[in-house]
Amino acid sequence: MKMIAIGPLWRGSDAGGLFRALSRAGCLIEIMDEFYFISLQTKSKLTKVAERLIRHRQVNEFNNAIIRKIALFQPDVVLVYKGTFVRAETLRFAKRNNCRLLLFYPDVSTTAHGPYIPLCIPLYDDIFTTKTFGITDMKVQFGVKDAFFIPHGFDPEIHRPLTITKEIGDKFGCDASFIGTWSPKKEKWLAILKKSNPGINLKIWGGQWFKASDPALRGSIQLSEVHGDLYAIALQSSKINLGILSERVAGSSAGDLITSRTFHITGTSGFMLHERNEESILYYKENEECGFFDGPEELSEKVAYFLGNEPLRERIRLAGYQRALSEHSLDARARFILKVLEE
Repeated sequence: MKMIAIGPLWRGSDAGGLFRALSRAGCLIEIMDEFYFISLQTKSKLTKVAERLIRHRQVNEFNNAIIRKIALFQPDVVLVYKGTFVRAETLRFAKRNNCRLLLFYPDVSTTAHGPYIPLCIPLYDDIFTTKTFGITDMKVQFGVKDAFFIPHGFDPEIHRPLTITKEIGDKFGCDASFIGTWSPKKEKWLAILKKSNPGINLKIWGGQWFKASDPALRGSIQLSEVHGDLYAIALQSSKINLGILSERVAGSSAGDLITSRTFHITGTSGFMLHERNEESILYYKENEECGFFDGPEELSEKVAYFLGNEPLRERIRLAGYQRALSEHSLDARARFILKVLEE
């Protein structure tokens, strides 16, 4: 099967991990990475203004490059991961060239990430969403009939146990950590955790945490994102890795029930304490392969409990790792996608 895969390749990217898994499964893949065409990582306000002025030209270049690659490679499948900058006319060109169009959509909302995604969704032949509620949302919003739920997974090339030296341990080691983008809910819950356990060594990694205002978190926020090996190191160096989920946003009927960290943590052989809901409990046995909590008060209680019970924590950590290896790699997700294509 010849496939053009559209999405970012940076080390630790879930898109890149899925593309490599599909390659390992035997697909011939040509990748189009928007980061080669569209500048997205600058922090300076002046530079961001300049980027917005040329963004339209960058998007044009990106889509023209996809069209040229389709004409050259003549793929059987065009797989788009999220597709923030993929235009509808590009997908129509692919259809005219007999390509089957697949969308892998990893986020809770299809309308909160720019103007192109809503215009493209009706054009895909098959859609894979990591949100169970995403199937209903896309049916209601766009009339989508062929959508499949697929959980995130861990990338065995990235999320794996590493040797932790004393130098690394001194930098990343902590009692508990949260890795993810700031939101009001996450700030509130982590502040309650810190106030309930004032002596805890808590580290918070991720984007937009400069927005946090609660003084209880001042010493915990690292003001840095961690990706790739640094991400795996941070997960493995934390005694407890917290799975606090994002709230509902515009364009979605629910907040997160699971997320990529649901599988990254255990794939890295980290101990996970995850927010409990009807979906998250399906993937791990509670108190055997993962810890669970409801709300910030139980979160605080469970953190104190597991910090005080290292033998139990270690048994759960190792069992969760074995569960991840047997069921939750991106290779397993790639096999599911290929099975749908074959059927």
